[in-house]
Amino acid sequence: MTYLDGVSGGAMVTSLGQGIDSIIDAAAAQSREVSFLYSQQFTSPQQEALAEKLTELAPPGFGRAHFVAGGAEANEAALRVARAYHVERGAPERWRMISPAQAYHGPTMSTLALTGRPSMQRPFEPYLESHPHIPPATWRFDPTGEQSLEALDHALAEVGPETVAAFVCEPVSAAALPGYSPPTLFWEGLDARRREHGFLVVLDEVVTGIGRTGAWFAALDLPLVPDVITVAKGLGAGYVPIGAMICSDAVYEAFAQGSRAFELGHTWGGAPVQCAVALAVLEELERRGLVEHVAERGPRLRDELAEALAGSAMVREVRGRGFLLGIDYVDPRDGESMLDPALGVARMIDDEALARGLIVYSTQPTADGFACDQTLIAPTFVSTEEDLAELVERMAATVRAVEARVAAANGATAPSAAGGAR
Repeated sequence: MTYLDGVSGGAMVTSLGQGIDSIIDAAAAQSREVSFLYSQQFTSPQQEALAEKLTELAPPGFGRAHFVAGGAEANEAALRVARAYHVERGAPERWRMISPAQAYHGPTMSTLALTGRPSMQRPFEPYLESHPHIPPATWRFDPTGEQSLEALDHALAEVGPETVAAFVCEPVSAAALPGYSPPTLFWEGLDARRREHGFLVVLDEVVTGIGRTGAWFAALDLPLVPDVITVAKGLGAGYVPIGAMICSDAVYEAFAQGSRAFELGHTWGGAPVQCAVALAVLEELERRGLVEHVAERGPRLRDELAEALAGSAMVREVRGRGFLLGIDYVDPRDGESMLDPALGVARMIDDEALARGLIVYSTQPTADGFACDQTLIAPTFVSTEEDLAELVERMAATVRAVEARVAAANGATAPSAAGGAR
């Protein structure tokens, strides 16, 4: 059976699709020349060129890049740089991180500690630091962002703002809250609190970076400039494992004027083959205008999906930016409540979609009540119009089929015209 990939390789990675000759050729050519150098001892023209290109594409004032082998390592590097930044400045009491309760930043011990989802942290709690978390500003709980800011104020007061090193979040969420982004008021309030209390803002752009939201970095569309950005998935586009932590000049200067030490040593960080491939990925994106394409096509794809799902009382919201979209499901009996977790709607959606030849990624409700059944859609940037139309059609058919099963389980009849996405 042939499957239509609606999540770029299953993990929002293969933004360019498969078998791109220019990228494969770049890997082969570099492998024949120099395949590996240890960054603790040597740099390379490829690493230097990639650092220059990334900082050129990043927000103004970002002049330094540090390479690793993937997203979790990039986020680990961001945590280290946030902590070390304050130590360099004579504030060793700053170590705590604050992050949204519904978040995912990686499977390492430090990145797992950033999620507020206990089910993901078990049984590793003995190894995890306890960091404060704040609720997301979704339509259900806090559409304005005011309550999230109040929760941030409470968290700062509870632990002492002088102990906080950074606020860590995704500009647009992926797996934890597909397609969700806080409202403008929250970002503006976060910026004000950063200036008042002196912590850093770290943006996890492991998913959103390199065009996924229709900009090279989602940070470029926010009303604040972060201090640190991480990137990974789209940088290698599925051809090599590579990630990067990019920091502002102000953060870098704390090290340059202090100890001048940061790296602990990652074997594959900045290796020539990975950097050569990442450069080829960026060149391919630029040559074909694919980031601009996602910016133009993404809103229409979201609208087409919302229109196709408009007759579903089980769909409350279709949201997102660029080619990072989310579908939020509710109990069709009232259009507000979360579906009973015992129904397993997220699993039903994935299984039904797969039976129809469509690969999507859905998430189950969480115990804290902040997230319900949802589906993530993140197609490749090179998807044709026919691909996208088929994606929308198959997804709508999937939701209709699952909604009928939910209605039967609830002893009701699935609606044919009422309700729908907002």
